[in-house]
Amino acid sequence: MDIKRYNLATGIAVFIAMPILFYGFGDVPRRSLLKEALTVFTLLSFSLMLAQFFLARSNENVIRQYRLKHVLQVHKVIAYFVLTAFLVHPFLIVVPRYFEAGVAPLDALTTLLTTFDSLGVLLGMVAWCLLLILGVTAMFRFKLVGMLGIRYITWRKFHGFLVTAFIFIAAWHAIELGRHTDEFMSAFIVLVAVAGIGLLLKMYLSEYLRSREQRQ
Repeated sequence: MDIKRYNLATGIAVFIAMPILFYGFGDVPRRSLLKEALTVFTLLSFSLMLAQFFLARSNENVIRQYRLKHVLQVHKVIAYFVLTAFLVHPFLIVVPRYFEAGVAPLDALTTLLTTFDSLGVLLGMVAWCLLLILGVTAMFRFKLVGMLGIRYITWRKFHGFLVTAFIFIAAWHAIELGRHTDEFMSAFIVLVAVAGIGLLLKMYLSEYLRSREQRQ
């Protein structure tokens, strides 16, 4: 197996197969087929968000094997998919209400958005707002760079900060609510997030050191 196929197989195993296996064999309550499908969709979307750390400039091993242009194209496609998935996430939560007796979907959504005594829900709201800012600033990054008169590398650092903040809050949200995450799933999320953020910080440190050397 050549290195490119190995990288692809590893990515599929880590970011798709492992979350499904952890959830499938995890100690979590089982619900209707629709709710299970939405849960798996959400978990895979979050896992692909974590994968973004490894499909960027920060992952030198991938950049060496593939052209940066191609890596960033894949990064962008996954980013827009994940952005859409999580922006509609609050609405997907109440979709099953259309097929169940009891609270109406709109009432359930209103209750969800006005529940301020739950840390997990509050974290979800903060994560959603961060994601919206992340998406808008990414789509209009070139206009922002021109309007603010900053270097593109400055925007990239801002983007990295927002991603890190979102991942931290979203992971805390998922683990706090605990509906889809047991100990193994939580450990997977934390370990992959720490590894990804570590790569990002390593890149920023290298850029800072190079910049300091050039000034001397």
